[in-house]
Amino acid sequence: MAATIADAERVLLSQFGYPGFRPPQRRVVESVLAGRDTLAVLPTGGGKSICFQVPALLRDGLTLVLSPLVSLMTDQVDALRRRGIPAAGLHGGLTAGEQADAIGRAVAGEVSLLYVAPERLVAGRALTALGRAGVGLLAVDEAHCISEWGHEFRPAYRGIAAIRAEIGRAHV
Repeated sequence: MAATIADAERVLLSQFGYPGFRPPQRRVVESVLAGRDTLAVLPTGGGKSICFQVPALLRDGLTLVLSPLVSLMTDQVDALRRRGIPAAGLHGGLTAGEQADAIGRAVAGEVSLLYVAPERLVAGRALTALGRAGVGLLAVDEAHCISEWGHEFRPAYRGIAAIRAEIGRAHV
């Protein structure tokens, strides 16, 4: 049975301490739970991360979060872990052993959310391994890095379609 917005609101309260979604968040979460590809543009502090973190806890499979900054990944992973949510990061600031451990835990189903820079996926073997993890949701955090017109454009974001094809039919 598919998760409902009522299920999401229970997770929002029990895991994050918020009594309800803001109207824009609610529409985004409903769309993600329905399995639709979803674009959410919210202001800074508008609660974009909640829009994929809550569904990640309700859906089967790993949620793979493409994130451009190690500091952002670290902050998100640390905050989730403090809440008892199994999360990991995969970035160049980790030793080879730590990276292998994060991938192994993701493939074993021990991680709900895995934050990773797109460069890490398009340049290495991690993507092939993560394809075996059963990715159920693909989220792009800080999507302004996708725009080729912006000064923060990251060419690896051109590889999102290939990433998606490799991991199977996950929802973006």
